[in-house]
Amino acid sequence: MSELTVARWEFAATTSFHFLFVLLTLGLVTLVAILQTRYAFTKNPEHLRQVRFWGQLYVVNYLVGIASGVLMEFQLGLNWAGLNKLVGGVFGAPLTMETLVAFFIESTLLGIWIFGWDRIGRVAHTVVIWLVLRDRVPVRFLGAGGEFLPAPPGRVRDPR
Repeated sequence: MSELTVARWEFAATTSFHFLFVLLTLGLVTLVAILQTRYAFTKNPEHLRQVRFWGQLYVVNYLVGIASGVLMEFQLGLNWAGLNKLVGGVFGAPLTMETLVAFFIESTLLGIWIFGWDRIGRVAHTVVIWLVLRDRVPVRFLGAGGEFLPAPPGRVRDPR
């Protein structure tokens, strides 16, 4: 097998793994926010148990998604340097914005949610998880970058 084939298989495996965990995370945060809201209004201990259970799964999925995303960025830089020369100026900006928003804003809000159970009020705690859900901006940044790659506007085909 050539290095190119190995790099393609490696990136395909990492991308598939990352894609599945990110999609699961997007769905789980919605479920956790709804359950948290139900608990905030009803004070039912069963809802609290559900929020804690699904919240733990969400946090684990979030961490795996972040780890696989960082690995993908390293693979893009190391295995696909030629791609970065061609589209790095355009694709690099949305990728950087996604990383900054996911790491700093979303992780900060998620940290407040994880460690704020007994430290902030029930309503404030519910607002924080809804802010985490609302902070799905990184998905939009990647969508913008992904739309560019198949057919970059302004490209000129070499007639040779």
